[in-house]
Amino acid sequence: MKIVVAGGAGFIGSHLCERLINLGHQVTCIDNLITGLEKNISHLSSSNKFTFLKKDIAEKIDLKTELIYHLASPASPADYIKYPLQTMMANSLGTKNLLEIAKTNKARFVLASTSEIYGDPKISPQSESYWGNVNPIGLRSCYDESKRFSEALTSLYKRQYYIDVVIIRVFNTYGPRMRVNDGRVIPNFVFQAMKNQPLTVYGDGNQTRSFCYIDDMIDGLIAAGESDKASGEVINLGNPNEMTILETAKTIKKICAAGSKLKFCPRPEDDPMQRQPDITKANKILGWYPKINFEKGLEKTVSWFFKEIV
Repeated sequence: MKIVVAGGAGFIGSHLCERLINLGHQVTCIDNLITGLEKNISHLSSSNKFTFLKKDIAEKIDLKTELIYHLASPASPADYIKYPLQTMMANSLGTKNLLEIAKTNKARFVLASTSEIYGDPKISPQSESYWGNVNPIGLRSCYDESKRFSEALTSLYKRQYYIDVVIIRVFNTYGPRMRVNDGRVIPNFVFQAMKNQPLTVYGDGNQTRSFCYIDDMIDGLIAAGESDKASGEVINLGNPNEMTILETAKTIKKICAAGSKLKFCPRPEDDPMQRQPDITKANKILGWYPKINFEKGLEKTVSWFFKEIV
């Protein structure tokens, strides 16, 4: 199958490209390398099943394909606050350009949306029927609101042009190939622990996250691209095991054998207090459930970071 992965040089995108090639598919990776890294896909360049296009999806693209994965957007707060306009363009004009390719090719379109759709949620766990609690003009709105727009646009193309679409709301994901300066909690804590620096905890550390290992996330994304039952659906993908930031810090300290202390800092604007996916639909429609527990996945992640940092 001919498959396009937009944002394919990023953390999740590069793992997806690799898995799809291993499954025998012909993969075209599109990335402008604002936050993606060419080294993430360098090991794929020798494969005759892989093509890399350094291009911004906000510009028009003409491709032949049977399946599109749209992961092209800065995804960490540090990145989308640094690149707010590029983030909004990737999720608006970029989404439209990719939907037009899907329309022309009669291809399935899998949108990698985000748990940020739910904002700072008033219910937990968050199910796909929850509309969210989002600040539309806050510092994070360049990401939250553009992702909400991309979902609305994808849904419009489904209704108006009968495009075969799947919307995946991706919850916190971690693993090898995360950037050291990514700005998200796990890379921050791992780097600080390896350097025996204080672990920076924002707020009181009682806010929660649910961390999904990258291999499990890729399983879910591939299932979303393949399953007939997924057509037209909005589906959460994430690990439902909720833990506090303090618990996360202690686990990382243990695995890194670090003597780091905790340093408490003010909680950022609109930082959500809870993140826990309801994955009932993913289990029912895709037969998907994460298999790798946090400590096992973290050991693999720390091992990779050790090679990057040391």
